[in-house]
Amino acid sequence: MQRLVYWAAYPLLWLVSKMPFPLFYFFSDCVCFVVYHLVRYRRETVRYNLNLVFPNKSNKELQKIERNFYRHMCDMFLEMIKSISISNEDLKDRFRYTNAEEIDRVQKTGKSIIMLYGHYASYEWSNAIQLYDIGYEAFGIYKKVKNPFFDELAHKIRGRFSAKLIPTSKATSQIAKNERENIQGMYAFIADQSPKWNKASYWTKFMGIPCPAFVGGEVLAKRLDMAIMYLHVEKIRRGHYEATLKTLAVEPRLWEDFTITETFFRELEKQIYAKPEYYLWTHKRWKHKDRQIPEDATTGF
Repeated sequence: MQRLVYWAAYPLLWLVSKMPFPLFYFFSDCVCFVVYHLVRYRRETVRYNLNLVFPNKSNKELQKIERNFYRHMCDMFLEMIKSISISNEDLKDRFRYTNAEEIDRVQKTGKSIIMLYGHYASYEWSNAIQLYDIGYEAFGIYKKVKNPFFDELAHKIRGRFSAKLIPTSKATSQIAKNERENIQGMYAFIADQSPKWNKASYWTKFMGIPCPAFVGGEVLAKRLDMAIMYLHVEKIRRGHYEATLKTLAVEPRLWEDFTITETFFRELEKQIYAKPEYYLWTHKRWKHKDRQIPEDATTGF
């Protein structure tokens, strides 16, 4: 059954990916109308999240953020599909790195890099970094797709730009193996995800709301002596992004525990407060806000 779903869907996905950009974004507007007005996809979750983190904004302001968010979300989802056939030239033009030379500076230390970023602006096109001849093997840490055929598609899309995917369940062992074999890698972690509350070793305030924090990137960087960067992505205009690499720590072992994680969240917060419509509000980021924090957990507030 899963194979049939994939075979039925792939031709449509391929056709969407081949659309010229003006038609592509018109199609995105049509999808947005269906998703927002007809399907009403996760509107209750989006409104709950926006009211929670922006209690001082008026209903009119929140509605504007909501509408703009759904338009951006549909763009971003379809841009992932566009990756099936987008040319290297178009991708590099539409997702531009402003300071790729920062990677060269870190590489001179001989260290691999853990790249932290959030569900903000465009994370699907960030693999454009491979078009800059960075000298690192690129890996994305991701949650495996249940349908194995769509999971394979995700690998093919990333593989077009020489990036490899590592499931979260295998990330620690694979990265450690690469380090033992002297494979210099750049590992992309989407680090604003919500871990299981009863297993989280660290809690912070994200957008002013208590929540468990993902600390895997910092822990691995300290254990394996890897540098840590933050990927600051801005949406310049529709279909165009600029990414700036911010080095958070070259010597992570010198940092007090969880301070790198805190720095990451504060960087992401600044972007969300400035342009909230580009954050992914459909996920239940703060579902554990009222949970009892485990006694053995550390808090940053």
